[in-house]
Amino acid sequence: MNVSTTSVNLDLKTLFPFELDDFQQQAIAALNAGRSVVVCAPTGSGKTLIGEYTIHRALARGGRIFYTTPLKALSNQKLRDFRELFGAQQVGLLTGDISINRDAPILVMTTEIFRNMLYGTPIGEVGTSLTGVEAVVLDECHYMNDRQRGTVWEESIIYCPPEVQLVALSATVANADQLTEWLNLVHGATELIYSDFRPVPLQFYFGNTKGVFPLLDETQTRISPRLKPKNKGGKQRGGRPESPHMTYILEQLAARDMLPAIYFIFSRRGCDRAVEEMGDFSLVNEQETAQLKEKIDEFLSRNPEAGRAGQVEPLYRGIAAHHAGILPAWKGLVEELFQMGLIKVVFATETLAAGINMPARTTVISTLSKRTDRGHRLLTASEFLQMAGRAGRRGMDAIGYVVTLQTPFEGAKEAAYLATAGADPLVSQFSPTYGMVLNLLQTHSVSEAKDLVERSFAQYLATLYLRPQQQAITELTTELTKLDIQLAPIEVKQLERYEKLSERLKEERRLLKLLENQAEAVRAQEIAQVLKDAPPGTILYLKGKHVKVSSPVPAVLVTKEKGSGHSPNFVCLSTQNRWYVATTADVVDMFAEDEMGYVEYVPVPKELMLKPGQVRRGTEETEAIAEHLQRSIGHQAPSADIASFAPEVFTQAKVVEAVKDQLDNHPLHYWGNPGNLIKRHKRRLALQEEIHQHQAQYRENQAHHWQEFLNLIEVLRAFGCLDNVTPTPLGKATAAIRGDNELWLGLALMSGEFDHLDPHHLAGAMCALVTETPRPDSWTNYLPPEPAIEALVHLKGTRQSLLKLQYRYDISWPIWPEYKFLDKIVGGLMGLVEQWALGISWTDLCANTSLDEGDVVRILRRTVDILSQIPHVPAVPNSLRANAIRAIQLLDRFPVNEVVD
Repeated sequence: MNVSTTSVNLDLKTLFPFELDDFQQQAIAALNAGRSVVVCAPTGSGKTLIGEYTIHRALARGGRIFYTTPLKALSNQKLRDFRELFGAQQVGLLTGDISINRDAPILVMTTEIFRNMLYGTPIGEVGTSLTGVEAVVLDECHYMNDRQRGTVWEESIIYCPPEVQLVALSATVANADQLTEWLNLVHGATELIYSDFRPVPLQFYFGNTKGVFPLLDETQTRISPRLKPKNKGGKQRGGRPESPHMTYILEQLAARDMLPAIYFIFSRRGCDRAVEEMGDFSLVNEQETAQLKEKIDEFLSRNPEAGRAGQVEPLYRGIAAHHAGILPAWKGLVEELFQMGLIKVVFATETLAAGINMPARTTVISTLSKRTDRGHRLLTASEFLQMAGRAGRRGMDAIGYVVTLQTPFEGAKEAAYLATAGADPLVSQFSPTYGMVLNLLQTHSVSEAKDLVERSFAQYLATLYLRPQQQAITELTTELTKLDIQLAPIEVKQLERYEKLSERLKEERRLLKLLENQAEAVRAQEIAQVLKDAPPGTILYLKGKHVKVSSPVPAVLVTKEKGSGHSPNFVCLSTQNRWYVATTADVVDMFAEDEMGYVEYVPVPKELMLKPGQVRRGTEETEAIAEHLQRSIGHQAPSADIASFAPEVFTQAKVVEAVKDQLDNHPLHYWGNPGNLIKRHKRRLALQEEIHQHQAQYRENQAHHWQEFLNLIEVLRAFGCLDNVTPTPLGKATAAIRGDNELWLGLALMSGEFDHLDPHHLAGAMCALVTETPRPDSWTNYLPPEPAIEALVHLKGTRQSLLKLQYRYDISWPIWPEYKFLDKIVGGLMGLVEQWALGISWTDLCANTSLDEGDVVRILRRTVDILSQIPHVPAVPNSLRANAIRAIQLLDRFPVNEVVD
C-alpha cells in the first residue's frame, strides 16, 4: 500500500491526554505499518478516536483525508466536531446538495458521495478528486447490512484505489473476520482490530408493574431466578400480563439516579402520545428549568415556525420526542439540549440509535418486537445491541443501564435471550443498478466490469457458502469415477436390457399373484358351497397355519360341529391317524376321483361320530380308517397348484417362467452378479444427477450478480442507453443521475416533457419522480399542477414499457409515480411542493396536509436533490437547467434548507 512515506512522529500523549485502550493502540500501530484496518468494537467504546488519529497523521504529513458517514445528520455532526478539534478552515462538507470548503484537507461526506467520486475514474486509479488523499474513514461500516443502501459500502471498497488506506469502523458483528479477509482480497493488506470491551459496562434490567429488577443472574449469562415463572410450564395465569406505565418506569429510574434516558418506542405516534401522557410530569430542577427556558426561547425567537405543537411545554420540563416525522431543526434542538444534560427523557424511534451522538445513562426498550414490511417479528440481536449501546456516557457514567419492559407479548425470557445473544453477521446487500452499469461501462470493458462485480462482498460470501458444495461435487465425482472404471467393460444397453427384464419379471409375477388370488377366491366359493352337504367319509385336503399350502394334508370328514359363525367346524382324521378341526378356509380340495371318475368315500363307523365337543384321540379303531384313507388316495397328495384348475393362471405361469429363463441366461452374468451390477449402474445414474444439480446451483449462485448486471444491460440497450456495450449520449446523461431508478429518471429528464415547465411546475413534477407513494390515507388540500401532470401523463407509455422489461428480466427497481394515484395522493404532493415554491408559509403548508413535518421536509429535500443534479446532466437543454436552478432557489428555504453552523 503506497501510503505517504513522509516520516512524522506524533506524540499520542499530546494528542490524547488519557490512556488508550489496547484495541486503539493496535489500530494505530497497524495504520502506521501501512495496513488498512477493520475496527469492530461496541458502540461507545472509542472507535472514533482511531479516525481522529488518521486525521492528525494526514495533516502532519500534508495529506488529505475523507471521512464518510451513512447519514447527512451524522455528517453534519462530524463537521461540527472536527471544526472544533482541527479548526474550521481545515474541514469541508459534501452531502449532495451541500458543498462547504470542498478542497479542505479533511472532507466529511456521505458514503454515497464518495462512491460517486470513484465512478468517474477507472477502478484502482487515483482520480483528481482523490489527489493527496491518504486514507478514507468508513464510519458505521456495518451499514453494509442496510437493505436499501448497503451496496454503497461494497462499491466504495471495491472501487477505492489500493494506495488509499481504509479505516472501517463498525459496531460489533459476528463475521468481522470475513469482512477483513474480503478487504484483504479486494483492496490490500488489512488487519482486524476486534474488541468486546466497553469502557462503560452495561447492566440489564427488566421492568414490570411491580418495579425494575436485574434481568440476569450473577454470571450475566442467564435470566435472573427472580424473573423465572413460578407456575409450572411458565404460563401466565389470569390472561396476558400488563405493560408498566411509562411515568411509573421513569419514577423508578429517577429514584435510582438512572436518568437521562432514551425511551425507545417503535412508532412516531407512540412517541408523540408518550409526551402527551406525561401530563405535567417534570424531570428537571429549577436551575435546569431556567437553562431550558433560555435555550428554547432563543431558538423560537429565531425560528418562530419551528415550534412543535404540543411539544414545547414538555420540553421546558425536560421531556421530548425524537423521530423522522419531526422538523429537522426541532430535532437538532432536542439533540443539543440532550447532550447538555437538560433533557431527561427522549421518546425516540430506533433511528436515533443509528450513529447520532446522543448517549444516555439509560436506554429503555419498550417492546422487544416490531412491525416490518415482512410482518411482526422479534428484534434481531444487532438491533437490540444498537439501541442498548446508547446507554452509558463515557467519562460521565460508571455503568450504563438497559431496561427492557414487560408487554402482553414478550417478557423477561425474551429480554434475557437478546441481552445474552451475540451480534448478527454482516449480510451483503450488493445489487447492480442502472447507474453502476453505465458508469462502469464508460471507463471499463465488459470483462473488467465482470471482474469488479465478482469482487463484491456478496460474491465472497457466496464463495464461502459454496465451498461445501464444491467439496460435495469433488467427493461425488470421485465416487462416480470409480463406478465408471468398474462398469467400463459392460455396455450400458446390456445393463438397461437386464434391468427392463427384471422389472418385467416383477410385473409378470405380480400379475400371476393377482390371478392366483382371484382363482383361489373362486375355488374357495365352490368348495364352501359343496361342503354344506358333504357327508361323513368325504375326503378333504387341508391347509392351515401348521400346514404348507403346497402339500395339503389328506383327511376324512368324520363329523361336523357348530362353529363360531354360520360356517361349521369340520372334524377330520388324517392318514397319519391324527385329528384336525378345520374350517371352510382350511379346505383346499375335497375329493379325489379314481380312474373311472368315481368319487371315493371312506366309510366312517357310527361310534366315531361322537357328540360335539368330546375329545377324540387316535385309536386302533381309527387306525383302520386312516389306513383305508391311505389306500384310497395313495401316497401322492393332490397338488394345490392353482394352475390345475385355472387355465389363465397356467398361461401366466408359463410367461413368468419364460422371462425368468431370459434373465438366467442373460450375458450380463458373465461380468458378475447382475443384481450388484444394476445397483452400481443405478448409483452411477443417481450420482450423475446429483452432480448436475450441485453444478447448476453452484453456477447460479456464482453468477447471480453478474446475471443481474447482464439483465440491466439488456434493458439499457432496449431504451437506447447502450450501443452494444458503449454508453450513448442518453446513457451518459443517465449515468450522471443518482436515484432509486436512474434509467427512469434519465428517460424522463431527456424526454423533453419538462424542458419548458415553469420552475414551480418543474418542482412538482420532480417530486412525483423521486417520492415513494405515501400511505393511502395521506392527504393534502392542494390540487396538482396541471402542466406537471400533463408532462407525466405523456411519459405513461415509456413507464409501461420499462415495467414490462423489468418484469421480464426480474428487475425490481421502483418506478415512481404510481399512475393510479397520480390525480389524488401523488397529485396532492405535487401541489404541496408547488405551493412551497410559490412562497406559502410553513405553518399554512403543514396545516393543509396530514403528513408530519419531517415527512414534508424529506419530500422537499428529495425534490431539491434531484433538481440540483439536473444542471450537471450532459445534454440537458439550457431551459431545463435554468428552471431547475430557479426551482432550487424557491424551495431551499427554512426549514427545508440544511443550516450547517
